[in-house]
Amino acid sequence: MRQMPVLFVGHGSPMNALAKNAFSESLYKLGATLPKPQAVLCVSAHWETQGTQVLYNAAPPTIHDFYGFPKPLFDLQYPARGPLGLAHETQKLLPQATLNEKWGLDHGTWSVLVHMYPHADIPVFQVSLDINKTPTQHLEMGRQLRSLREKGILILGSGNIVHNLATLNWHEPTAAYPWAQEFDLAVKKALEERDEVTLTNFEEKIGAASELAVPTPEHYLPLLYCLGASQTSDAISYPYEGYEMGSLSMRSVLWS
Repeated sequence: MRQMPVLFVGHGSPMNALAKNAFSESLYKLGATLPKPQAVLCVSAHWETQGTQVLYNAAPPTIHDFYGFPKPLFDLQYPARGPLGLAHETQKLLPQATLNEKWGLDHGTWSVLVHMYPHADIPVFQVSLDINKTPTQHLEMGRQLRSLREKGILILGSGNIVHNLATLNWHEPTAAYPWAQEFDLAVKKALEERDEVTLTNFEEKIGAASELAVPTPEHYLPLLYCLGASQTSDAISYPYEGYEMGSLSMRSVLWS
């Protein structure tokens, strides 16, 4: 079986699930051009837990984990089935991970997949972000998932390299603050150099821009899982690059 790529997507606003724009078109193209996966394993910014958990649900519900958005977004369902055998196998790869039968697919997952695989015909499951782990430990978790690529599983990280909702510029939808651009481009350079020290110690290595770009870590950490699951032999590319409202980087990263 062909080794699957690894993909990180900057998912931005939940409204992107309904959007028809350059970003959603980039996801549609990925779904059409990447090898068809046996399943998708998503590490989403929107599932944080005590300890690592693996979604173990044959019919995971679509979780609308937000508020204040229009009804069509809450009406959207993504009825992908959950691959129980693969979930159990994934749990064994992750030391001390537990299975979770009650979670579903949060919007970090389905808002991306609704464009990539709109028929929801690919099985999907998730691995949570353990809030007690360091960035280096999250990177190592990605390495532990790497072997799943050989089984036809697309490892998907969903977050944003730059994510600061407190500083959104509602008047300039495609603008970027200088600090947002500085951090995003520094991370891009570090990814290309596989500079794990910078990527796991960004506050120290990138400097002041980090404080604004990553005020909380959950949207950044899925990137580290993807880096860990990638290999030095992978080519790196960027299916989408751009910014939203000053303080969101919409960069997608593909290792293949």
